[in-house]
Amino acid sequence: MNEQKKRLARLLLEKSYIEGEVTLTSGKKSNYYFDCRSTALYPEGLYLIGKIFFEMISPDADGVAGMTLGADPLVSAVVLISYLEKRPLPGIIVRKEAKTHGTQNYLEGLQNFHAGQKIVLLEDVVTTGGSVLTAVRRIQDAGLKVLEILCVLDREEGGRENIEKQGLKLKSIFTKDELFKFGK
Repeated sequence: MNEQKKRLARLLLEKSYIEGEVTLTSGKKSNYYFDCRSTALYPEGLYLIGKIFFEMISPDADGVAGMTLGADPLVSAVVLISYLEKRPLPGIIVRKEAKTHGTQNYLEGLQNFHAGQKIVLLEDVVTTGGSVLTAVRRIQDAGLKVLEILCVLDREEGGRENIEKQGLKLKSIFTKDELFKFGK
């Protein structure tokens, strides 16, 4: 495992891992919570996530997307890193609800794409995969193709299986077990 990934694991455990009973987006109860935003909004964390994701992205990708709010910094990081690496990938932010004013869109940044282009969907944490599958449908409804899904953390609670049932591939920077192993 490279040093950047080890450093990211330590930052994630320091800034984003919270022990205690919580209710997750899926409605499931858990004895820990992982708030990736805390790490993604920290300068070094944002850089590391963006750099590692960029290196994981298929060369066939035309851009990246993610569900607001958790993926907003992830998408921004990859868009910036891609420009610096001279392989620019535009981004899309997927809204949970359509805007009630203006364009009333679910997708922001769509004007940077055309039908048929291939998108890599970015996610902070995958538990059941429900949120990411909602984002997939919205991207597909806009005429784009989802090439693959990348996440910072796969909690290993059925999300990968649910995503694969839809014919999609999930790659994670860390599984829950890897994060604890490499973050020490």
